[in-house]
Amino acid sequence: MSFTSPLAETLAPDLLERFQRYVRIDTQSERDRKQSPSTPGQLDLARVLVEELLAIGLADARLDEHGYVTATLAGDGPVVGLIAHVDTSPDAPGAGVEPIVHRAYDGSRIELPRGGTVLDPAEIPALAAAVGHDIVSSSGDTLLGADDKAGVSEIMAAVAHLAAHPELPRPTLRICFTPDEEIGEGATLFDVEAFGAVCAYTLDGSDLGELQDETFAAEEVSLTITGVDAHPGWAKDVLVNAARLASKIVAALPDDLTPERTDGRDGFIHVYEIDASGGRAVVRAIVRDFDDDRLAAHTALLRRTAEEVVAGAPGAKLEVVVTPQYPNMHRFIERFPEATERAEAALRAEGIEPVRTPIRGGTDGSRLSAMGLPTPNLFTGGHDYHSRREWASLQEMAAASATVVRLAAAWARDGAPPRR
Repeated sequence: MSFTSPLAETLAPDLLERFQRYVRIDTQSERDRKQSPSTPGQLDLARVLVEELLAIGLADARLDEHGYVTATLAGDGPVVGLIAHVDTSPDAPGAGVEPIVHRAYDGSRIELPRGGTVLDPAEIPALAAAVGHDIVSSSGDTLLGADDKAGVSEIMAAVAHLAAHPELPRPTLRICFTPDEEIGEGATLFDVEAFGAVCAYTLDGSDLGELQDETFAAEEVSLTITGVDAHPGWAKDVLVNAARLASKIVAALPDDLTPERTDGRDGFIHVYEIDASGGRAVVRAIVRDFDDDRLAAHTALLRRTAEEVVAGAPGAKLEVVVTPQYPNMHRFIERFPEATERAEAALRAEGIEPVRTPIRGGTDGSRLSAMGLPTPNLFTGGHDYHSRREWASLQEMAAASATVVRLAAAWARDGAPPRR
């Protein structure tokens, strides 16, 4: 595949060099964080980014006490934000990433050197469609980190290009690299007022051309079951086994309301962790849907199922904690349609037809939009996130970076409409 434009081809070498450097830094976030960021590796990458932003001429680049990197590229017109997150998912190993570039991919199976990991185009449709691309993978025993170091690299390459070419049109661009997005905390300490943008864009999507202004609404549910412990040799009519109760709750949930059985606009209940013993068990689940009422119904079903199981075991106790995580951002972004209109114009200027799909997940933009900063999401060219099979297409990454340059031109040309 050729690049989407001469601009994308120009950006590709710098973009790839940055990406390979960034993914080698271990930035996995940690659930149940006790500080921001949750892990010190995120600060290691943040410091690198500040140094690089200063080097390309963004004199106000800084790292704040919470792990957020911010900088400004001056321009004409409104203030528009560009956002990506530095952390990677805790769902797969993330230390010791060794990126491998597979040039001019020929469409065959890619057998990675470690972990027995195989990228099989028969199982990965996006890879089957990437024949001729330069594919970047890990060595097979870790994730790659394209989520979201592809987005970080694309913003950096685009901003470096704009800074080196002051004749190119751009609005004032505000850049922010956030910590802990993968654990739902990326927007928690984000200062929207200080950021000062009329809108922003996260680069945190996947397939070429994605422009997304709708995400899941999300809650986390924690079920704590306290049983009655007893020596198993003398447990008759005494022991109330919390581990067994936890397994009954999970088994009683509908099979067709799980991630592996749903797609499109279907929501789900996903039990992702069980920590259990005879005396105490904790079941953690995430609940997702695009519709608030259906989200509430899924959470109520999980609560009701747990209550019914525990009620059938005299002596057992149940505690349910429901934690809102992020809203569907659509209702906030639709009040400021110019954000998506400019993005569509930028994609088409790069020769890409916009792909308008809802995100079966969330981004920092979910909460930022609710906080008053309309923030649609753009593609990055990364695929199979949160797994050892994660990979990225250099051609698609370069297209995303070029789209950022086109987006700057669209805002500089059209100016800032009033906020609605």
